[in-house]
Amino acid sequence: MGGGSERTRVVAGLLSYDDGPVRSFGDLARHGTRPALRTADGVVSYAELAELVTAARLELAALGGRQLVRLQPSPTLDFVVAWLAALSGGHATLLTHDDGLARAYSSSVDLGDGVDRGGQGWRPTGQAAPELHPDLRLLLSTSGSTGSPKLVRLSATNLESNAAAIATYLGLTADDCALTTLPLDYCYGLSVLHSHLAVGASLLLEDRSVTDPAVWEAARRQGVTSFAGVPYTFDLLGSAGWPDLPTLRQVTQAGGRMAPERVRELALQGARDGWDLVVMYGQTEATARMAYLPPELAASHPSAVGVPIPGGELRIDPVPGAKDGVGELVYSGPNVMMGYASSRADLARGPEVAELRTGDLARFSADGLVEIVGRRSRFAKLFGQRIDLDRVQTLLALGGHDVACAEAVDGSQLVVAVPGSPDAISLDEITTAAAADTGLPPHAVRVVPVDDLPRLPNGKVDQQAVARLEAPVDVEDPCPVTAISALYARVLGRDRVSPDDSFLGLGGDSLSYVELSLRLERRLGRLPADWPTRAVSDLAALMDPSRRRSRWVRLDTTILLRAVAIVMVVGSHTNLWVLLGGAHVLLAVAGANFARFHLTDEDSRERLGRVSRAALRIAVPSALWIGAVALMTGDYGWRNVLLLNDLLGSHRWSEPAWHFWFIEVALLTALLAGLITAIPQVMALERRHRFTLATGLMAAALVPRFWATLSSYDGDVIHSSAFVAWLFMGGWAAAVARTAPERLLVTALLLLGTWDLTGDTVREAAIALGLLVLVWARSVPWPRALVRVTGILASASLYVYLTHWQVYPHFEERWPLLGLLASLGVGVLAWHLVSRVMPWTRLLDRSQPHYAPHRPHRQEVP
Repeated sequence: MGGGSERTRVVAGLLSYDDGPVRSFGDLARHGTRPALRTADGVVSYAELAELVTAARLELAALGGRQLVRLQPSPTLDFVVAWLAALSGGHATLLTHDDGLARAYSSSVDLGDGVDRGGQGWRPTGQAAPELHPDLRLLLSTSGSTGSPKLVRLSATNLESNAAAIATYLGLTADDCALTTLPLDYCYGLSVLHSHLAVGASLLLEDRSVTDPAVWEAARRQGVTSFAGVPYTFDLLGSAGWPDLPTLRQVTQAGGRMAPERVRELALQGARDGWDLVVMYGQTEATARMAYLPPELAASHPSAVGVPIPGGELRIDPVPGAKDGVGELVYSGPNVMMGYASSRADLARGPEVAELRTGDLARFSADGLVEIVGRRSRFAKLFGQRIDLDRVQTLLALGGHDVACAEAVDGSQLVVAVPGSPDAISLDEITTAAAADTGLPPHAVRVVPVDDLPRLPNGKVDQQAVARLEAPVDVEDPCPVTAISALYARVLGRDRVSPDDSFLGLGGDSLSYVELSLRLERRLGRLPADWPTRAVSDLAALMDPSRRRSRWVRLDTTILLRAVAIVMVVGSHTNLWVLLGGAHVLLAVAGANFARFHLTDEDSRERLGRVSRAALRIAVPSALWIGAVALMTGDYGWRNVLLLNDLLGSHRWSEPAWHFWFIEVALLTALLAGLITAIPQVMALERRHRFTLATGLMAAALVPRFWATLSSYDGDVIHSSAFVAWLFMGGWAAAVARTAPERLLVTALLLLGTWDLTGDTVREAAIALGLLVLVWARSVPWPRALVRVTGILASASLYVYLTHWQVYPHFEERWPLLGLLASLGVGVLAWHLVSRVMPWTRLLDRSQPHYAPHRPHRQEVP
């Protein structure tokens, strides 16, 4: 097995990957009339498959040059033909269902319908292919769950060597037939296809669940000899019943650690029924597989992942503090990736990785088998995904949940320990949030209430104790209606929410909109655009725990603009960059939200009440904070504390008197707009001519702005409500614009107002860009992993703006980045304390009248 100490022993596969009859799976015709693919429509022979692949390859070649092909994997003849055509034609292929990922890398070709039947075929996307390295053939998402566009770059050698190695150690022959039980954009599922094609074996293409009896009926008819599974596959089969499959000779398992007792149980079952269990270990970065456990050792060594695959080598490098021969497992072999790609420019890079540091802690047993004992960093490997446990804890903490996370001892679930006495609704909310943050299905998250978090003598959380926690048996999952009703009640400060209530009917506003919309998105997978007007029961009907969540979501534009703008503001003040204009964009966002949440069908009194309550939720914390700072430092006067500096202060800019100009302008403009639209005649006009009223007010508000320019007014223009109220009105007009001509008119007025507003071209360009996004994009694609952070920044933007004046001056000279991070952190903490700890903020909401939920609502929420 190799010499050296226990911690540095090198173990190499005994066979090279090209030993025996295994050759490239690109040469399909050599297998003649043997069956290659079995589908519901019939059997396709290797000769027929080769003809289809050749035709598709020639069609792709006719587009000219090497392409970056985007394919959406599926267990169909169309996909297999397209993939093999792109591969054998020397093109690079991105396998993904994620449209955002395809856009990020600018794929140049995708697949229409019926490429194998002379149908629509290959379809240029209109994007030029990026520069591609000659060896590059395949791009796969990493097993990480961060949602970033990082991809694994794989070459033809990577694919062929791993397919051949797998076929060799599994002993595959042309008589084998595999059932496709795993997604083909998952390296494990794709390796099943490759390894069987490499030896002339066949595959039964199925996309139904393994719990569907029809799958196994088809498998029996076609003589299936093997299938692959991740731990959850075997959990499903355990509950649904093991299939009766007389021809079965082999079952393979990978995609996460399976409990040793379950490995032993399956190995003994296989010995009784005449099939072998082969436990395997791999990562996408190694194309698919790095090690396997010979089936004769599965029952006696169920904790091991075995020996390296043919052609590969494994060694263990020392890790500080590790004992008993434990170190980091390192793999080398021809299947190690070329490297990562984080942008389309990386696709031109050549091989950069000679060996793969797996991040797994391992040791060699006395028998020379590799045993995985943990992760070097705080990561878990679940359902084929690498989960950053510290990141999950941080995201849950930002959502108000103090928890501890660990991978379950049997490797089947993410364990989340919740201290205190959380109710079923809270536990369900944590489950939903953890599943959304990690991309795991909800059943893979085990949320366990505990009196206190288990800790070691040094005070640190006892991760092993958390990993051993069992799921509570007496907590029932709340029904969807109950869960969403409780979520509404918590965010909106209501004692009770009925199934017929809606967000707008309950008096929701822009402050609660961000938090509630993001939490609902985590539950529903995709939030309908008109959700604020929908009843709770309607939204509950949309819940589907089995729905596949994309790594990208459609994020409401106002949420993104609020988050980006506040970062622009604070970063400019800390001298990290000079990118001004964020506050002016926020003013337009405030106008858009005014139109969305306050111009509802109600009487004058109710409208005034709604606007007043929203104003108080901004004015009260602002006055308390500014007043406290004034008492301690003397920096601010009574006009600042009462938010009256814009009305009663000097007409010239001076610091610190004008620090809070944005808050004053937004409050004053919103109150004025609320008063105007509460006049019965104006309310009637607004109901009949929404866009005309909004654009008319905007045009009127532009008059003083241009008067100041033409008259050479010597006072402050860009921070005074008299001269920037048009931005608020412009956001209002943007929210109610529905047709392209209406949006063009709003765009023209906004750009006219922005022109020469500040005397700074870059600043005016930044403002104009933000305004254009607000007018033309109701939502934008955004990485799911960044949604929580983006939402928190948007929700806390008021408090970041309030508090950053007292934070960043301590850092701006020497540590501007730290000044930005500290300012954001203090603001988020302030928002968290106010919204979670101080009960008076909810009293404002509880005082609201309860509006009829199904009253016709004209305002179409974008």
